[in-house]
Amino acid sequence: MWYMIYSEDVENSLPLRKEARPAHLARLQQLKEEGRLFAAGPLPAVDAEDPGEAGFTGSLVIADFDSLEAAQSWADADPYIDAGVYAKSTIKPYKLVLP
Repeated sequence: MWYMIYSEDVENSLPLRKEARPAHLARLQQLKEEGRLFAAGPLPAVDAEDPGEAGFTGSLVIADFDSLEAAQSWADADPYIDAGVYAKSTIKPYKLVLP
């Protein structure tokens, strides 16, 4: 089943994000290679494709997991958690309707 993982950043997270980004992206790439990733990306702090020093307010991942517990476990192991980027994450089932 698909699950939505919405993670909210701490204030001034950009330096922390930059440091942990390679490990964070590697986990997303693995989901993609397994055919389990629908969408993933950061949420810019300002209305711009590249927010520059304004940074990001969080991230959204929509991916396929066997259960809510598996999705939670995957989210809890995100390198951004260890790096202090995320203040909290919300995981919920997601029903894909379109496209």
